[in-house]
Amino acid sequence: MTDPEKSYTYEGAGVSIAAGNALVKAIGPLVRATARPGADAELGGFGAFFDPKAAGFKDPLLVAANDGVGTKLKLAIDHDRHDSVGIDLVAMCVNDLIVQGAEPLFFLDYFATGKLESGVAERVIAGIAEGCKQAGCALIGGETAEMPGMYSPGDYDLAGFCVGAVERGAQLTGERIAPGHVLIGLASSGVHSNGFSLVRRLAEDKGWKMDRPALFDQDRLLVDHLMEPTRIYVGSLLPLIRDGLIDGLAHITGGGLLENIPRALPDGTRAKVHAQRWPQLRLMAFLQSQGNIEPEELARTFNCGIGMVLMVAQEHADAVTQRLQDAGETVFTIGEVVEGTRGCDVDGTAGLWSAQSDWVARHDH
Repeated sequence: MTDPEKSYTYEGAGVSIAAGNALVKAIGPLVRATARPGADAELGGFGAFFDPKAAGFKDPLLVAANDGVGTKLKLAIDHDRHDSVGIDLVAMCVNDLIVQGAEPLFFLDYFATGKLESGVAERVIAGIAEGCKQAGCALIGGETAEMPGMYSPGDYDLAGFCVGAVERGAQLTGERIAPGHVLIGLASSGVHSNGFSLVRRLAEDKGWKMDRPALFDQDRLLVDHLMEPTRIYVGSLLPLIRDGLIDGLAHITGGGLLENIPRALPDGTRAKVHAQRWPQLRLMAFLQSQGNIEPEELARTFNCGIGMVLMVAQEHADAVTQRLQDAGETVFTIGEVVEGTRGCDVDGTAGLWSAQSDWVARHDH
């Protein structure tokens, strides 16, 4: 029987105001390190201001994106790998903005958990700040929600929100893409942040030892290969976009090569992608062999080693390739745009991606 004279507190109900305040204080230097023109990146108000004029824009269109990290978070939680998922969170948002031609300006995060664990939230937010620095955007706010009873002990969830800007008339709409355009692929850093429900199913069914060296790389743990953060392509692509050398971009996320490339194409055009044009990542080969995954399933589930695809006019292809290589990207010419029903074909020869014969995976948008 409850004591009618008992004095209740918020902390007694499972929410520590002191822990929340301590977190805000701890992450202050991380947030300030992301300051950029247009934002001072200070925390503490009810909202945050951003000045596009101070950022150099004259007549900007604003572009917004939000995303999460998906079940990659379960690997982070289960194996104490909290330091890089914040980079993934930022990457999934800013890579979606750059395909519109937009420069990421500011970022807000949402971190929700049942109970704030000492150090975990700080590590996650440190990763978010690092991602913002890589993308050149300011971390100007967020929400840390401590919600007892909503999450299992140790679990948390993340969401990210990013706003970018592009000068009116300079946005990438795909209208300049035509048959004859070259498809240029930028190498991914690994699985990025998609397909982890399948990865985790394979791990469970096959009994993977995550804390042991990978079968394909004895110098690195398997879990570290899987947790490699999503590559952020903003810094490499933005100068080329502003010089008018890129006519379209596709961020290869959920849906893989097959479903994402057509999103950037105009009606009447089709992407032809040739899988023999780039080497298969050892991690992708491992996943495919472990799951006996058919090439078509691979092409619509994972990025297959290509994290971003550019649509570039033939006369600009060599210059774009050289500038991207100078910026530190690994670059492949992976196919071309042809006339046809809007969609994508990915083809390969026998032996490629473990296929028994020549193959073509097709998707109509």
